Amino acid sequence: MEYVSTRGGTRAVDFEGALFSCYAPDGGLFMPQSIPSLDRDTLRRWSSLCYRGLVKELCSLFIPADLVPRNTLSDLIDRAFSRFRHKDIVHLSRLKDGLNVLELWHGVTYAFKDLSLSCTGQFLQYFLEKKQKHVNILVGTSGDTGSSAIESVRGQKNMDIFVLLPKGLCTQIQELQMTTVLEDNVHVFAAHGNSDEIDEPIKELFADDDFARKYNLMSLNSVNWSRIMVQIAHYFYAYFQCAPSPDTTPLPVVEIVVPTGGGGNITAGCIAQKMGLPIRLVAVVNSNDIIHRTVQHGDFSLAGSVKATLASAMDIQEPYNVERILWLLSGSDSSLIKMLMEQFSISKSLKLPEDLHRKLSETLRSCSASDEDIVGAMRRCWEENQYLLCPHSAVAAHYHYSQPDSIPRCCLAPASAAKFQDAVLRAGLVPQIPPEITSLTAMETKSTPLEQGQDWAQVLRRWIGAVAQQW
Repeated sequence: MEYVSTRGGTRAVDFEGALFSCYAPDGGLFMPQSIPSLDRDTLRRWSSLCYRGLVKELCSLFIPADLVPRNTLSDLIDRAFSRFRHKDIVHLSRLKDGLNVLELWHGVTYAFKDLSLSCTGQFLQYFLEKKQKHVNILVGTSGDTGSSAIESVRGQKNMDIFVLLPKGLCTQIQELQMTTVLEDNVHVFAAHGNSDEIDEPIKELFADDDFARKYNLMSLNSVNWSRIMVQIAHYFYAYFQCAPSPDTTPLPVVEIVVPTGGGGNITAGCIAQKMGLPIRLVAVVNSNDIIHRTVQHGDFSLAGSVKATLASAMDIQEPYNVERILWLLSGSDSSLIKMLMEQFSISKSLKLPEDLHRKLSETLRSCSASDEDIVGAMRRCWEENQYLLCPHSAVAAHYHYSQPDSIPRCCLAPASAAKFQDAVLRAGLVPQIPPEITSLTAMETKSTPLEQGQDWAQVLRRWIGAVAQQW
């Protein structure tokens, strides 16, 4: 299994090369050169597996045994999931009116990103220990990625992590989950800007090949293939939990509704679909609706500025993983993807070619939800089930409640409502806050401010250089 850039200008790399890369040197994103196809017998056999077992089977398809022996891979995944609160790692709640909610948030930070990042952290540590190597991890976050990334590497001697968060634009709990981590290898920056503005200095540092190579820079954002790979398991587990029977012919279709920000999770769904899983995918977004407009009209263009919404982790205007989806649907046409992405980079506006838009709209459905829609779904779910949804999960529930059909459907729930007390209160509901989260407000915090007008990239260069001198 080798990995190639979506833009075709870089030699193929193995899993280790893709793991330690951010963007490919040509500006593209790494994808498997070929997507494994699963037959019916494999799907039937996998249908009895637990979530942990599915992650192991899927990772073994994308990580060759000569790179990570199978027993070692299994141990790494077991270690990754050892801190999860639920015995099943993830849990499906079957609610009224056919609302199935797959809770992906039983990790340390109460967010779905714990699933992929805990595994990715273990993979990193495995290779770093083998090679006695040190890396500097650079992460921009709209809320949940930062804390999950920090938890995956905190205290590790082979890694320093630098996280930029948008001050005041994520919840207090999300911010505290980052700033209360005091380990020496964790460096948090509170930037006075939005998620897209945070991405700019990060892109600048990765684009500086000499700097990136000198300091072994890498990313744990969903540009990293490892995160996409682990998330493919969500779809197989959701399908097997919600499909009427794996023994019917043809296999029944399950619709999976995916709250979407940067597009990493929906990319994993597209790959699962490509592997032969009979799922129908729905990308649901908030008022920052570039993915919705792309699916509906082929309009991959920025729309003014980022809008602050109740589903703050999805307040993103440039969903970089759309590049992976377009590459997949174009038949791996890297020349086309290179041309399209370069055009978007210059103009921030792109009209998809008609054939590519047709394939996208055949692969994905989409829906956009306002804050009022989110609040309405949260209230209805509570009134009918006494079940609290986070605002991101409520975007998916809003889609479900708007559908007249009753096909098997699963809504992915990316975070616990406990992290979004303001949204819960806005819906007129009472937050349910676990003691681990309540205790954050009394803990010591540590972060470095990044003010408007500062050269954020230069500040990061100085910090990374200073940390490197300690090695």
